[in-house]
Amino acid sequence: MADKKIKVTLVKSVIGTKQDHRATVRGLGLRRLNSSAVLEDTPAVRGMIRKVAYLVKCEG
Repeated sequence: MADKKIKVTLVKSVIGTKQDHRATVRGLGLRRLNSSAVLEDTPAVRGMIRKVAYLVKCEG
């Protein structure tokens, strides 16, 4: 389980979103539109992804 990875891509702009949602996107390591990050598959990361699910796309 510890070596599982999730690729997260920002597909919608953070302009006009809540401040804490913007902070969550930054916390996931995403900077600009269509930027991607490969992250560990942990409950904390999954919670962050779920919070901003309307902004991101995730794979595997």
